[in-house]
Amino acid sequence: MRSILVTGGAGFVGSNLIKHLVQKYPEYNIVNFDLLTYAGDSENLKSVESAPNYTFVQGDICNRELVERVFQHYIIHGVIHLAAESHVDNSISKPDVFIETNIKGTFTLLDVAYKYWMEKPFTYKKGYENNKFLHVSTDEVYGTLGATGLFTEETPYAPNSPYSASKASSDMLVRSYHHTYGLETVITNCSNNYGPKQHDEKLIPTVIRKALAGEPIPVYGDGKNVRDWLYVLDHCKGIDLAYHTGKSGEVYNIGGKNEQNNNYIVAKICELLDAKHPKERSYKEQITYVKDRAGHDYRYAIDATKIETDLGWKANENFDSGIVKTVDWYVKKYKED
Repeated sequence: MRSILVTGGAGFVGSNLIKHLVQKYPEYNIVNFDLLTYAGDSENLKSVESAPNYTFVQGDICNRELVERVFQHYIIHGVIHLAAESHVDNSISKPDVFIETNIKGTFTLLDVAYKYWMEKPFTYKKGYENNKFLHVSTDEVYGTLGATGLFTEETPYAPNSPYSASKASSDMLVRSYHHTYGLETVITNCSNNYGPKQHDEKLIPTVIRKALAGEPIPVYGDGKNVRDWLYVLDHCKGIDLAYHTGKSGEVYNIGGKNEQNNNYIVAKICELLDAKHPKERSYKEQITYVKDRAGHDYRYAIDATKIETDLGWKANENFDSGIVKTVDWYVKKYKED
């Protein structure tokens, strides 16, 4: 049984990915390595925690000794690296944490994988040939777009926040280990994810939680910032494809082709709540505009042509279908809480 190490598997994307992998690949032992910080929740993995091909290890990706022990004990043959500090607001107030986890942590994993799998540059040990390191990144490394245009894999990096700068740095480390040492690597850059199990601080869960609680629904600035929204399970399927069939050394952008500004997102959620859980007044009356985030990028949008053409990936959800599933999931969660 081949062991695949998934870092950050108790987080939003990670927990959805692990459920997908555990169910789809019974021949793999999926080893989830997660520190369980505020963004990770073991409850996210209740559905797979007793699966025979799932293992959980609590730990810090910056702890080289522990990472080495995990590689040796579980005989790791592949890495899907999602563990990261990812909340932009937090990166503005505490950038040092992002530098430590996103840069040093990625370096630690890369270096341990290289030394465990390879005898020397461009020479894999027998039995470890073609082991792959997939690094999950973000479209925020490309900076911001104007009213038109799309991010492609050739778009120059121009990160504008400590978060995106730390992710851009980690991407460059992954690239360097491929070109310098011959490590089999793939990088994926995704657009904004949404769906079940996202942290409460993110936009969509915040809107639903505040609406149901009768509290002001905060919207940054004028609400006109645009994001490309990708349903989390579609992202997970893209990661799966990139890991198994992606070409070593390549980058694949994964986007939902669902550009919406924040005003639309908030209004759409309120309309769904008005229909499904009506009260005397519309939830829209709770919308409140607040001071904008420092350095708030105007627009992100991804051209996913490469992964669609080369690997056959396609998003199954459009925003209208995905947001209904998402709202239903969070309503159930918050009403139970």
